[in-house]
Amino acid sequence: MAKEKVRGLIGMTAVTDGWPPLSPGERTVAIEVLVHGPLSRAELARRLDLSAGSLTRLTKPLLESGLLVEASDAGSPDEVRQGRPSQPLDVVAESRAFLGFKITDDMVYSVVTSLRSEVVARLDRPLTSHDPARVADLVAAMAAELTAAHPAVAGIGIGVGGRVENRSVVADSVFLDWYDVPFADLVEERTGLRVVVENDVTALVEAESWFGAGRGLDRFAVLTIGAGLGYGLVSGGRRVLSSEDGLGIGRRWIVNPNGPLTPDGERGSAISLLTIPSIRYQIRAATGHDLSYDEILARAAAGDPMAARVVDEAARALGTLVAQIANFAMPEKILLAGEGVGLVAVAGAAIEESILANRHPLADPVNLETKVSDFHDWARGAAVLAIQVLVLGAADR
Repeated sequence: MAKEKVRGLIGMTAVTDGWPPLSPGERTVAIEVLVHGPLSRAELARRLDLSAGSLTRLTKPLLESGLLVEASDAGSPDEVRQGRPSQPLDVVAESRAFLGFKITDDMVYSVVTSLRSEVVARLDRPLTSHDPARVADLVAAMAAELTAAHPAVAGIGIGVGGRVENRSVVADSVFLDWYDVPFADLVEERTGLRVVVENDVTALVEAESWFGAGRGLDRFAVLTIGAGLGYGLVSGGRRVLSSEDGLGIGRRWIVNPNGPLTPDGERGSAISLLTIPSIRYQIRAATGHDLSYDEILARAAAGDPMAARVVDEAARALGTLVAQIANFAMPEKILLAGEGVGLVAVAGAAIEESILANRHPLADPVNLETKVSDFHDWARGAAVLAIQVLVLGAADR
């Protein structure tokens, strides 16, 4: 496999891959093996409804480029052998590394992943400025530190809360106060690595669809609660594309018309009821105490009347939201993720009651999976976007 060294402005040496652009058919084969491999040729042909001849034609350039390999039955990279048609096709997950970054209003979280998105390293740094150039400097410095220990880095994925255009320009991010910031270019100039920037929820949906809770599912939804609220839908095994990604639909998604009025969102909206800042605001306005989210949940669990009321109202709003998604999108599974999912452990009964109250009595139970996640999960999602776009050219997903 051909490799080319590229030196960034900060002196970091990065390895770019020699994988050629993929045709649509080659991309389909590569994705199937990446997500579900190792796969025998017979199984791969069956999954993709291909003849043996067509599969041979499509896999030949993938094998020649090194993106796919003929592995031993055990699938170990140490036992890779060429020229054995009976051997399963696989990728060598450790052949390339990818950096994923999640930028919040006060921190930058990063991970190093393999080609199959296994996290092998983490690095976090405080964010002391929202100036785009200084943020890019910080990301580049973190990338240099990570690349020193993991030299086979092929690209960077960056997730931000807000609207992103062309996977490169942050068009609008309330959290960072950014508008039309060409952030991918800023980071590429400093690192010499190829960079993909995307809305953080979009990246998380892609990661969970390929390698997580939605793997192998035809219809799958993701709902995130934390500093904000996010939603994404997979249909036909592909994320539903929308120009509205990052617009913050939760601000006008009314789940309780009689709900509280908070600085963010309309009265009774998902944002005003469910996000961590809004829950903290309600407690602060009612009691004068500035409590953390975890402190509020703990007080609610202990029976504190005000905390219990706010948490119960949030839980019932969450149940209504989940039921609405189930009613209209009819997914096989709904994944609830984000730093606010601690609500489920404290008020799970209220959530379940609200789901049942908003579903037909004969409807199937909602397959709701809760993922206790942190910001490294968001960073991993950004790395998966880099894998999709930079390796597989799957920019149309």
